[in-house]
Amino acid sequence: MTTFVLDASVALKWAVPLSNEPLTGESLRLFKRYRDGELDFVVPDIFWAELGNVLWRGARRGRWSRTDAENAARDFADREFTTVSSQALLTEALKIAFVYDQSLYDCLYAALAVQAQADLITADECLANALAARFPVKWLGAF
Repeated sequence: MTTFVLDASVALKWAVPLSNEPLTGESLRLFKRYRDGELDFVVPDIFWAELGNVLWRGARRGRWSRTDAENAARDFADREFTTVSSQALLTEALKIAFVYDQSLYDCLYAALAVQAQADLITADECLANALAARFPVKWLGAF
């Protein structure tokens, strides 16, 4: 089974699929492969806070209902992705952030990809462009 580091930007497209949201179809195909047991995901612990924050913000802005956000959070909690402590990734993530001028939050995912010897799959094209030459980062649109 193939394991990927899952960026919250990809997972959120599963949580509340919006027809006008770019790369929703690609993310849903990836999710189907996960459901079918073809692949697995590992995430840094910050994934959960990022996911929750975007669900909360989207509900506040009227993109989806509070109930939809709460249901999505519950559905994700049930997935039980392997979760790695940010503390264990911090030193390497900080090095990546300084060298590549990317947020520490994003670099935690890249550091986990290196540690797990797995590709990071992200919907953030800028992040993929910044790191893909040196790190196992794949942009969802090219996946």
